[in-house]
Amino acid sequence: MQNSKKSALKFIILLGLVSLCADITYEGSRSITGPFLATLGATGAIVGFISGFGELVGYGLRLLSGYITDKTKKYWFITIFGYAINLAAVPLLALAGRWEIAGALIILERMGKAIRTPARDAMLSHATKEHGHGFGFGLHEAMDQIGALTGPSIVALVLYLRGSYKAGFAILLIPALFALTILVIARHIYPKPQEFELSTPAIQKKGINRTFWLYLAAVSMVAAGYADFPLIAYHCKKMSIASDSFIPIFYTIAMGVDAIAALVFGRLFDRIGLLAMAIAVTISLLFAPLVFFGSFWVVLAGMILWGIGMGAQESIMRAAVADMVSSERRASAYGIFNTGYGVFWFLGSLLMGFLYDISLPLLAAFSVGTQFAAIGIFVLAKKSLNKS
Repeated sequence: MQNSKKSALKFIILLGLVSLCADITYEGSRSITGPFLATLGATGAIVGFISGFGELVGYGLRLLSGYITDKTKKYWFITIFGYAINLAAVPLLALAGRWEIAGALIILERMGKAIRTPARDAMLSHATKEHGHGFGFGLHEAMDQIGALTGPSIVALVLYLRGSYKAGFAILLIPALFALTILVIARHIYPKPQEFELSTPAIQKKGINRTFWLYLAAVSMVAAGYADFPLIAYHCKKMSIASDSFIPIFYTIAMGVDAIAALVFGRLFDRIGLLAMAIAVTISLLFAPLVFFGSFWVVLAGMILWGIGMGAQESIMRAAVADMVSSERRASAYGIFNTGYGVFWFLGSLLMGFLYDISLPLLAAFSVGTQFAAIGIFVLAKKSLNKS
């Protein structure tokens, strides 16, 4: 058992390193896609549509990917294939000369993430069982966000040294290659990570029930009201809140907060369950008024709250699914979960993109209102889980 526990932790760390390098790549890219699209002539509505539709594809395809993963059990093949698409799209942005081409590549990057995420999360859920799902997913998210912090910093440095946006995209080829190399090594060392979690008859009875759907409803409300960073970055550039080279630093700071929040709320989830998510949303729901109405320092405070919410979403949300659903149906459950999350993220992003061009007060009211509504549903899901 001790060796199994150590091996499980090593596996979590190894996949964490993959995510670290991958996040350097695509989060570095995401820190400048808003301003980059603006330089290519895109409007706020176009930026909102591209980011939102990218998330719709990035989450919607997980329904199919999760189903195929559960049916074929080809966890590694699907994970590696998805990462290859996910990471290849980023440096290709250096060749984009029109916002239509850049938008297509942004969506392709999200598509690759959609393919690999259910399979990867299912493998992680087997390993995190040994250490607590909250802690395991929190640790993975923290490593993930070290990359998300590093990527925008690298891009900011390139811009500071008078490099172009395209130079920033091109340099991200390096961490992309590192991520793929580590992934292949992990596949060689741990060919069957599902063996970390031994199935029991009691666990196998757990399916996709009322608690899961309540939880999904709450998560979808949070997703709908969470403004994507490209729109925030677009706003910062348009209103001259920060220089082009500093806008990625806002994202870097948020990702640093995200990493800490993932560990804190992951541990909290292992202690109090879904109430941890309700607490996180309560803390972060006021980010929108701060980032869309504030000056430099107020926007910075808003990005800190935004990072807290993202850290909780990326760790607790995945951990909760692992607690609710049996291992045999977990990849499908992750697919369903992420599809619902993505559909509402898309609809919310699309609406907020249009609201940005019409009324910032309405945008902020929509963001705060939807997240506030989610808090009560999280509490109901917690009560339902306790009864099951």
